[in-house]
Amino acid sequence: MFTPFTTTGIGSLPHTDQEEACRLVLDTFDIPFWPQLPKLSFRESMVAQFSEGLPYIKIDEQKETLWIEKNSSDALTKFYDTYSEDLHIAISENFARGLYAFLRMISNRHFTSLKGQITGPLTFTLGLKDSAKRLIYFDEELREISLMILKAKTRWQIEILKPYAENIIIFIDEPILSALGSTSYMGVNPEEALRLLREISGTIKHAGVVPGIHCCSKADWPLVINSGVKIISFDAYDYIDSIAMYPEEFTGFLKNDGYLAWGIVPTTDSIREENSDSIKRRFDISMEKLSKSVPQSLLQSRILLTPSCGTGSRSVEETVKVFKILVELKKLLKGAS
Repeated sequence: MFTPFTTTGIGSLPHTDQEEACRLVLDTFDIPFWPQLPKLSFRESMVAQFSEGLPYIKIDEQKETLWIEKNSSDALTKFYDTYSEDLHIAISENFARGLYAFLRMISNRHFTSLKGQITGPLTFTLGLKDSAKRLIYFDEELREISLMILKAKTRWQIEILKPYAENIIIFIDEPILSALGSTSYMGVNPEEALRLLREISGTIKHAGVVPGIHCCSKADWPLVINSGVKIISFDAYDYIDSIAMYPEEFTGFLKNDGYLAWGIVPTTDSIREENSDSIKRRFDISMEKLSKSVPQSLLQSRILLTPSCGTGSRSVEETVKVFKILVELKKLLKGAS
């Protein structure tokens, strides 16, 4: 489906001008994506962006906080009365100016592939608290309602992107996976975590599009592989060793039509010291490490290139540098292959 070294990105950018952000994405990537712009509005931050429509949600934009505050209203009853497994819930422009600017800019274009993203159910429910400061993951009803909301917003997003591309990819953004098993999240059951991920990836596949997942740092890779996704986006700059620990699992994943999206260009302070040549050397070292346990020909046939994470916390200038290095890296790798 994807030629080797195809480029795409993770969602966030630091811009406060949505059109400028969209132009940069469209001018840079083989697979463009709509930009999330947390510096433009708190409502575009990772959890807030997909919280609209969640019963009892409260947002304080000035303090940049959101929480669940249960009350005696009939919000839950209304939600259950209207929900169905084919429900589409829109993400309004007030929560996604980058998405709506992107749609306007591609209105007369057609692409081979486009990418969208949704905050994963674990990151969402482990990043949102109720008024008693309890993570809503540990409230079984709120956990399930959050999953329902995310699925409905995923279906809506797919339908609005479909007219513009032959292939749609939706990344499930799950940075919290790197922290599961730590003392802060000891109560998270791995089987429940896997169920939540499979529910989202199943919704994406049911709509006839490609499910991917983005994980920051290390993760429970067998769990991720078993989640039903077709693309695994990982930080190849700092965490290639964590991938190499599971040779059989990743070999099987790639042989079963999976892809690895190598986040080889850093979106941390390290970007200040890097250039395309240094990143090419790091990529070669990483490939050598991983090919000791996974066939190199298989790796190179099932590879995408991305930044290591979103660039929302970087400056615009650093973001441009990240993207430029990624494009230059592709040229270097294609020339060497």
